[in-house]
Amino acid sequence: MNNNMHQLTPSQIVKELDKFIIGQDDAKRAVAIALRNRWRRQQVEEKMREEIMPNNIILIGPTGVGKTEIARRLAKLANAPFVKVEASKFTEVGYVGRDVESMIRDLTEIAVSMVRAEKTAEVRDKAEKLAEERILDQLIPPLRRPSKTDDESLSEEIQNEKTREWMREKLRNGELDDRMIEFDITAPAFGMQVLGPMGMDDMTSNIQDMLSSMIPKKKKKRKTTIKEARKILAQEEAEKLIDMDAVQREAVQRVQESGIVFIDEIDKIAGAKSQHGPDVSREGVQRDLLPIVEGSTVNTKYGPVKTDHILFIASGAFHVSKPSDLIPELQGRFPIRVELKSLTEEDFIKILTIPENALLKQYTALLQTEGVTINFNNEAIKEIAKTAAIVNEQVENIGARRLHTILTTLLEDILFDVPDKMPDSAIEIDGEMVNKKLEKIVTNRDLSKYIL
Repeated sequence: MNNNMHQLTPSQIVKELDKFIIGQDDAKRAVAIALRNRWRRQQVEEKMREEIMPNNIILIGPTGVGKTEIARRLAKLANAPFVKVEASKFTEVGYVGRDVESMIRDLTEIAVSMVRAEKTAEVRDKAEKLAEERILDQLIPPLRRPSKTDDESLSEEIQNEKTREWMREKLRNGELDDRMIEFDITAPAFGMQVLGPMGMDDMTSNIQDMLSSMIPKKKKKRKTTIKEARKILAQEEAEKLIDMDAVQREAVQRVQESGIVFIDEIDKIAGAKSQHGPDVSREGVQRDLLPIVEGSTVNTKYGPVKTDHILFIASGAFHVSKPSDLIPELQGRFPIRVELKSLTEEDFIKILTIPENALLKQYTALLQTEGVTINFNNEAIKEIAKTAAIVNEQVENIGARRLHTILTTLLEDILFDVPDKMPDSAIEIDGEMVNKKLEKIVTNRDLSKYIL
């Protein structure tokens, strides 16, 4: 598990989440404790460690209040493999598309990519040096002339070495970046698409991998600038330096010890009991989900993965159904339930301005690329928040996502006209302008239904 977990206490985890998510303190506390408990479990002696199960969580609340964002930021903090799946993907009769186990295979793929990226970063310096040598070999081929006398060949060698060092200097200074060079790279075996039956995507990808590993790799000539060649060759050298078996072993271990699966829309597979129709399929999905959440072994192309200690965070709006509509066994596997609150006007003001990725900061950055400075005064921010709250109340509550639609409508003309009519200008957005732009749409319910 990532070392920074040692330092992150639950209160620090909450503080980190506060940078991106407004409110929802109960949910933040619950996930912070769950995350810290994973680290605590790692410190317990082995016999006891196996017995400590993760406290899976159900986040209950309307759309757009931050459920997914909490889980996503949590995974980043823990540097843990994280996958988000929609429970409703598994409801179609006959599971057209995916089987439930595929979420663990996806999680393992993500973990392999993570570990590979880390190992690549570790060998980057060495790989870049090797790539540099390969480029120098192309520019100044090494000497191979045994026919000369010793003295002659020695002085040639010294001369060659001097030229090589001089070239190396130019190469490092970037003086040769634009020069073209031809070099050999190992071409992957030709792409082969294997189409299998629906829902058997994992078997299909295994066959694909097996076939491509049987076909020998061949050398291919590439011609690019030296700057580009350095990147391509460094990547190739890095791949040779990495032990993929060790990467896969570590990835599987990471999934088992610190993987996080976020199951969205779990309320869509909860429903009143019924003997026919889609509800049978819903209960079927719950029964398929059960062994994975309880702890079972899933076969992946990187070997078997045990799911006993993966943390499952489920979320749903539960408008129609309640968590108690899930089958009792599955309910028992999600002992922690947290309700997320609907967002208020005050929350919207904070969401627009406080988080590091706040929407107003995003639009400011976008317009800066055209040399335009845009400023939203306090009155404008209040009006945008008020409008979002009104439309959510009247049309449909989609939480913070409403701010996206409102800002898009508000700034549409500016975003369209900026490059032609007002490059390098300063724009001030005030309450009056917001009102003028949005008033017609907000007062006309039918219009706001379609536009906002």
